[in-house]
Amino acid sequence: MIDTTALLNEIKQAPYKEITISAPHSGRIEFAVNQTGIKVKGASGTWLERPGTLLARVVREGNPKPIYAPEKGEVVEFHDVSDREFVQAGTPLMKLRHFLTKQEVMDIILKKALHLFNAPEKGRYYFVSEIDTKIKSQGLRSVNVKEGDEVLILSRMKRETTITYQGPQGIIYTAYFDSNESVEMEAPLFGVCPENQVQNIKAVIDKIQSGWEEQE
Repeated sequence: MIDTTALLNEIKQAPYKEITISAPHSGRIEFAVNQTGIKVKGASGTWLERPGTLLARVVREGNPKPIYAPEKGEVVEFHDVSDREFVQAGTPLMKLRHFLTKQEVMDIILKKALHLFNAPEKGRYYFVSEIDTKIKSQGLRSVNVKEGDEVLILSRMKRETTITYQGPQGIIYTAYFDSNESVEMEAPLFGVCPENQVQNIKAVIDKIQSGWEEQE
C-alpha cells in the first residue's frame, strides 16, 4: 500500500501542474497574452460552453483559430516564438502553471492509493442491480467486492454484458463513471480499498479537505 501521507507531502512541495500550450495547426501566430505573470481562466459553465482566456490566434489562409486557456492558472513562460511568426502545428508557444484544487489533490491521492478497476471496452457502464440497490440505500463504501464478483453491466452496440471484478478484495471507495455517459477503454471505473486501509485513506482525505489552501 502506498504511503499516502508521504505522497501528500510530496504534492505540497510542488502543488501545481504545468501545461504547455502548442499551436493546433500551422499558420501565423498572433498573441493575445504577451507577458508572464498574467492570470488566466479555464472554460466555465454547466457544459463548459464559455471558453477560457484567449491566449493567442493561429491565422491560416485568413482564418483565425483561437487558442484558449484550458484551465485556471498563470502564464509562467513563453517559448522562442515571436508575434506574427509562422509556426508549424505542435510548436510550443507558452507554459501555464495551474495550482491544484482540493478535489484534484484528492483525485491524485486516490488514483495512486486505490486499486483501479478499468473499463475493458468502450461503452456505458452501470452497477448490477444488487450493488446498485445497496449503494442507493447505504452508500458507495458499503459494497465489498472480491475476485470474480459480478459488479457491472457494459452496454454497447445494443448488447449488454456482465463484467466480473478482477483485483484484490476490498470496498468500493470511489466511482469515476456516469451511467449516462460512455467511458473510454482503460479509463478507471471505480477504486477499491482494502478494509484495513480505509481509515488511513480517510485521514489523509480529511486532512486535504480541512487544510488545503487553494490559490486564487
